[in-house]
Amino acid sequence: MPRLGSWIEPFPDGIYVRPADAWIDPSQPKPRALITHGHGDHARGGDGEVWATAETLAIMGVRYGDQNGRSVAYGETGRIEGVDVSFVPAGHVLGSAQIVLEHAGERVVVSGDSKRREDPTCAPFVVTPCDIFITEATFG
Repeated sequence: MPRLGSWIEPFPDGIYVRPADAWIDPSQPKPRALITHGHGDHARGGDGEVWATAETLAIMGVRYGDQNGRSVAYGETGRIEGVDVSFVPAGHVLGSAQIVLEHAGERVVVSGDSKRREDPTCAPFVVTPCDIFITEATFG
């Protein structure tokens, strides 16, 4: 039996989702990037194809110029090479999202940064059941 989540791997330059050939918040340009939010330690220019919320794509557009982006609304599901990809609010900043990946009967949630406190500038954090939760722990 394969190890839980064996299809997603951490690397120094991002989290690689092998079956989708996609990177989450890569630090170097990649052919396909899934971006949690528009802060510079998560979103950078130069990626081939970017999946993010409309607000994150707009922020990236101001910072880095036009992106080859696919806007994903909260709750919308897209499919990349057999991996279902959806975005749910992370409560961190405008457009921030947790990226929900479903593949091989497993659900992985990658939050980037998140905030549970109410904030009028962004959609509130949504608790999302999963098999694996990956989050940034800046102050952890």
